[in-house]
Amino acid sequence: MTRIGVTGHRGIPAAALPSVRAGIRAELRGCAGTEALSSLAAGADQLFAELALDHGIPVTAVIPGMDYEAHLGGDEVRAAYQRLLKASSSRVKLPPEATHEEAYYAAGRWIVDHADRLVAVWDGRPARGLGGTADVVRYARRNGVPVRVLWRPGVVRH
Repeated sequence: MTRIGVTGHRGIPAAALPSVRAGIRAELRGCAGTEALSSLAAGADQLFAELALDHGIPVTAVIPGMDYEAHLGGDEVRAAYQRLLKASSSRVKLPPEATHEEAYYAAGRWIVDHADRLVAVWDGRPARGLGGTADVVRYARRNGVPVRVLWRPGVVRH
């Protein structure tokens, strides 16, 4: 079984969304015997999980060791999280970490450590805190996990 993990920004600008969606679909197309790994956070994680499920690919939800759901965002994001969590074929609940940032980074590392390749919805900029997309991409590259970066050139994340 091939495992594809995801890391990415919570906020994807509208100008980048069509190319990100198309890139994820291309990564998932024709991937029989594939499993998707996602933390189901807002933005890239939820989009990836939704598209994987649309392609009939089972999703493993990787839950950071913290009061995760309370920090996901507004009601709409939490409702999407609950829906995707119920649709997931399995869950991995990670042990508690000292800080939220450490919990996010631990989840990103777990995904990389269990993935054959990583999809990164990333603008190429440095992480805004420990465990951000840039940190997970760097960890994957350092550990020899292939990374496919999806972003529309010229689009700036706010």
